[in-house]
Amino acid sequence: MSLPRLPAVRDIIKLYGLSARSQLSQNFILDKNITDKIVRTTAMNAKTPLVLEVGPGPGLLTRSILDADARNVVAVEKDDRFISALKQLAESSGDRLKVLQGNMLTIPDEEILSAAKLGPANPMDSTDPIHIIGNLPFNVASPLLIQWLHKLAGRQGLFGLGDASVWMTLMFQKEVGQRLSAEVSTQHRGRLAVMTQSLCQVKTVYTVPSTVFVPQPKVDASVVQLVPKPAFHIGDTAGVYLTLENILRYFFTKRRKTVGHILNRLSKEMPRAKEAIAEAEVGLDKKARPEDISTDQFCQMAMIFHRQNIVDLPL
Repeated sequence: MSLPRLPAVRDIIKLYGLSARSQLSQNFILDKNITDKIVRTTAMNAKTPLVLEVGPGPGLLTRSILDADARNVVAVEKDDRFISALKQLAESSGDRLKVLQGNMLTIPDEEILSAAKLGPANPMDSTDPIHIIGNLPFNVASPLLIQWLHKLAGRQGLFGLGDASVWMTLMFQKEVGQRLSAEVSTQHRGRLAVMTQSLCQVKTVYTVPSTVFVPQPKVDASVVQLVPKPAFHIGDTAGVYLTLENILRYFFTKRRKTVGHILNRLSKEMPRAKEAIAEAEVGLDKKARPEDISTDQFCQMAMIFHRQNIVDLPL
């Protein structure tokens, strides 16, 4: 379903007097060849039940999504300067695009589902994956991802619609992308890598040079795709995941220490955790650093701690 001929995004930017705001970490891509390539990595099509675009700005990536024949697209934009241009695109889309103004960090999932005409009263007629896609503002990228991961662990909101999985194709600063996909015992390995890889297959699918952005940022960007995998295979996945986050925060704020030192310190700070620590340290290399511990080992530790009701760790 092709869009009618529309003004170029560059012309829309001039027409509406739009400019990127540094305080909102805005950088525009104005080359549709780039946005088309990003959308092609998702394999979205007419059967995709919902595409949620975060931070569409002037709407070039939105056009690529619609040109991929997506039939149910919700775009959430915080900056009210872009709403008129996006609504013009929505009117041209044949009701395939709905535009919501709001902050993605705080907008209720129910509002998004209502716009998409999905929910308990309107179940999806497809088991194809839902897609979240966006050129995330650099200043909210990590907090937003953590929020989505907790919802994924708890099968909440957008992440709890029937049997459908939610694929995320997101653009980050290149360094953040490296942190997400970092393997064990590498310099970028940290809390974010383990939190992400515990729930998702993580793959960098496209590198976007800084030269294609307006204004040009100082660093390149990475398009990272996150495809959910089976979680911890236990009942209270959300609770274990919260425990995992707290364990990772404790360990990686002491990343220069050995695992043995960190566990000994935790044992002194939390005497009631000694039994859980003794069970968790079986098979761990006490001379290793936190970045040397595998995702599976951290998840196993989280399950042990959660089973013994040890959720909150010292800061």
